[in-house]
Amino acid sequence: MANKGPSYGMSREVQSKIEKKYDEELEERLVEWIVVQCGPDVGRPDRGRLGFQVWLKNGVILSKLVNSLYPDGAKPVKVPENPPSMVFKQMEQVAQFLKAAEDYGVTKTDMFQTVDLFEGKDLAAVQRTLMALGSLAVTKNDGHYRGDPNWFMKKAQEHKREFTESQLQEGKHVIGLQMGSNRGASQAGMTGYGRPRQIIS
Repeated sequence: MANKGPSYGMSREVQSKIEKKYDEELEERLVEWIVVQCGPDVGRPDRGRLGFQVWLKNGVILSKLVNSLYPDGAKPVKVPENPPSMVFKQMEQVAQFLKAAEDYGVTKTDMFQTVDLFEGKDLAAVQRTLMALGSLAVTKNDGHYRGDPNWFMKKAQEHKREFTESQLQEGKHVIGLQMGSNRGASQAGMTGYGRPRQIIS
């Protein structure tokens, strides 16, 4: 990766808007969850955007996180014993995490791009992906989530209703209020369409 120089003008404005979306309180909650979910051996980052980026950049902690949400023997990402030092290997590790997160159920709109994390372009998107992953883990409630369930919002789940044949027949005889109502309808006081306004001098 080539070092990028400072951006100016419109590029600088866009970058500063993206950076303002980064939430430091959310960072604390996500770090807390990752440590509880993966174990204390993952360590803790320095506070702030840069520390968070450096901590997750090589993809190993992210891979451990997504693996911890699966039962033993069904881990989707191979985690190397020694963290990868070569740039393309690190990016490959992050890409494997993203694929596993998508397979877990995180939607494409909630996913970050590898460069968002690797080059620090949009760490708010990284937070968004981790929030979506945590919400899914809490919603699935399959025993693999560790941590406080209140850290994440549960996703809405389908609530299928079953109606008997007689209930369905009864429903056909009811006129819903969306169709309108003719109760109390009267034309008293109405004038015909298109009549001119009466001006009395």
